[in-house]
Amino acid sequence: MATITGETTRAYNDLVELNKTAAKGYQEAAEGVSSPDLKAKLSQFSQQRAQFASELSQNAQQFGISPEDESTVEGALTDAAAAVHRGWINIKSAITGQDDSAILGECETGDATALRGYETALQSNELPAQARSVIEKQHSEILSTKNWITGQKGR
Repeated sequence: MATITGETTRAYNDLVELNKTAAKGYQEAAEGVSSPDLKAKLSQFSQQRAQFASELSQNAQQFGISPEDESTVEGALTDAAAAVHRGWINIKSAITGQDDSAILGECETGDATALRGYETALQSNELPAQARSVIEKQHSEILSTKNWITGQKGR
């Protein structure tokens, strides 16, 4: 079994928090858009991010890490986690009196910041192979979502 370091623990903790925040942000976005189709898609993204958080938590527990019990005050990704949180908080203000495109712009910003958090985690040479695989898969899906949102903004 791979040696689990504080760096790996922090990566899990921060990515779990990133996804919990994104799930809430996408739900807020879904409630704010006018298009029923867009509302359904954003709700789907919210559920996806909640699933990502759950998947990361379960994966972390296999290594003896309990993300819900750990602090993310220190860590390589703390700045990214805080930026994502701020980005998703901004969605509430974007929703008030804004059109669907503006709300999608906030979602795009949140995902761009999340991708940077994932990329920071993937730079670690200490991630166990199983963790790296899960994180790479989620990164790919977030990138796909961000690209979809970028394409929707101009419609």
